[in-house]
Amino acid sequence: MNNVDQKAVNAIRVLSADAIQKANSGHPGLPLGAAPMAYELWAHHMKHNPADPNWVNRDRFILSGGHGSALLYSLLHLFGYGLTKEDLMNFRQMGSKTPGHPEYGHTIGVEATTGPLGAGMGMAVGMAMAEAHLAAVFNKEGYPVVDHYTFALGGDGCMMEGISSEAFSLAGTLGLGKLIVLYDSNRISIEGSTNIAFTENVQKRMEAFGFQTLDVPDGNDLVAIGAAIEQAKLDTTRPSFITIHTEIGYGCPAKQGKASAHGEPLGVENVAAMKENLGWESQEAFYVPDDVYKHYEELAKERAASENTWNLLFEDYCKAFPEMKELWDRYHNDAIAEELWEDESYWTKEEKAQATRALSGMMINRLKDKIPALMGGSADLAPSNKTEMKGEGDFSKENYAGRNLHFGVRELAMGAIANGLALHGGVKPFVATFFVFSDYVKPMARLAALMKLPVTYVMTHDSIGVGEDGPTHEPIEQLAMLRAMPNMNVFRPADAAETEAAWYFAVTAKNAPTTLVLTRQNLPQLEGTGKGALKGGYVIEDSAKEVPDAILIASGSEVSLAVEARKVLLEKGVDVRVVSMPSMDVFEAQSDEYKEEVLPKAVRRRVAIEALSDFGWGRYVGLDGAYVTMHGFGASAPAAQLFEHFGFTVDHVVETVEKLF
Repeated sequence: MNNVDQKAVNAIRVLSADAIQKANSGHPGLPLGAAPMAYELWAHHMKHNPADPNWVNRDRFILSGGHGSALLYSLLHLFGYGLTKEDLMNFRQMGSKTPGHPEYGHTIGVEATTGPLGAGMGMAVGMAMAEAHLAAVFNKEGYPVVDHYTFALGGDGCMMEGISSEAFSLAGTLGLGKLIVLYDSNRISIEGSTNIAFTENVQKRMEAFGFQTLDVPDGNDLVAIGAAIEQAKLDTTRPSFITIHTEIGYGCPAKQGKASAHGEPLGVENVAAMKENLGWESQEAFYVPDDVYKHYEELAKERAASENTWNLLFEDYCKAFPEMKELWDRYHNDAIAEELWEDESYWTKEEKAQATRALSGMMINRLKDKIPALMGGSADLAPSNKTEMKGEGDFSKENYAGRNLHFGVRELAMGAIANGLALHGGVKPFVATFFVFSDYVKPMARLAALMKLPVTYVMTHDSIGVGEDGPTHEPIEQLAMLRAMPNMNVFRPADAAETEAAWYFAVTAKNAPTTLVLTRQNLPQLEGTGKGALKGGYVIEDSAKEVPDAILIASGSEVSLAVEARKVLLEKGVDVRVVSMPSMDVFEAQSDEYKEEVLPKAVRRRVAIEALSDFGWGRYVGLDGAYVTMHGFGASAPAAQLFEHFGFTVDHVVETVEKLF
């Protein structure tokens, strides 16, 4: 390592250690140990342009070990992405651009929000899948307009988490040759040596998954690291996994190689000792020599040249293939809302009773031609989830142009991959499974909500209507769980009109994910439903009285039950309003005036009807209302018997209303 490279690497270490020490909080171990591999990658092997962080053909870099965020912030500062020294000084402070873990959309240059270990690995697989798909769609001979790598850096914790195995198993099956993983193997976790819980041969595991595996014995050897990265690039048929052996907390005599270097500041004296040990020329906090800044400036210019070359290539491509330029714009343009709103072929009236999962499948196949970027699939449940796009082919090692994704039985990785697809851009992802297995999807859906990604989750078999499969497959608390998640819009449609509205909302959303909660069983088409569902809650059948005697509020399969109960109540002289509530989240976003219009405070007799947990309904039912909901787990029996057994009958709804008088 020559002197300028050594100083450039140590600048990352010093800035990271100083930021963590000033905050008196953070994780110095990874930045100190992984600084050489990060520097070598960013300086000499990664296509990126600090002057244009969103350049579409840039290489992607995901720090899966998000606790090592100081490493990424130091890189962004030194390469000139706009993070200032003051930003580093405000590490982990309120409102700063340098939060404890990297946050997409908050800090320029951060490609993904990472923190839960292994999640970044899954998102990297999604990004590599997006690159492969778009390359297959758009590239022409002599015009590789989509041609970039996805790099992920993570450590032992990322490799222990099951999500990485799920995601890498699929990546190997798909032969994602543009995915390169840098494994910071320092053999230390919070509790001490990884030998206490993690002794497997990681290289053999990755080889079994179908990766090219490479090994760098010395994590400070820039030449060896660079050679491994270039060797990884040469294998175009397999993703690559590079184990780089490092020492956690490298350079700090009292902490190097120890678990105490992982998650606590080094201490003022140890930072000083580290700088002396590294031969740093000043003890001043956040000091970086001018020649180091100059070196990084030159490196940034070299990296930027790759975009200039690509811009010329893309300009020629657009001239040579104007029809592809038009398609490119459709893939990268989200302006579909007005076009869909006016499209009568989308808003069609259905007559026969159908399951909302089947109606959702119809919507997907209507949307696939209107939104060519739409891409998605299921965790081995497409025939049940009804998510196949007819005639669009399967995304595979042999056909990256296919739009139907097959995730296998890997719900957790599926969620992360969906995030990666959305983060990459150019594709609009949806993923699917049974609603009860949203438990497996939830951690990655939470990250999607945090990152404001417009991912669509298709969750079918939404209640005890699952029937004979029994309580293991019958969701109860899952709807309340997703409704409780900030920035997650949850729709449980009652019929075709509401399913159309739910899908419209999902594909036109820009800053939030949407979950569609759908039935296995057939539901009748209702008279009063329609685009009003886009307000989350609305009146579908009203009382003739200015002030209704009571209000029935329901979602999904129970809306038709409320409608039938209203007929019986009317015969008994009780005139009620029926409110369909497909999305509490969207209803809560409406004006107070509208909410009062739908649920007037003067009407205190209210009944919530939903074949799931009553948790969350209290805000609408109030102290004087009642519930027809689930209060325990389900059972194994035909669906019709279960609905009767658990009280989802007209008689029970009527009886519940009458008790309020």
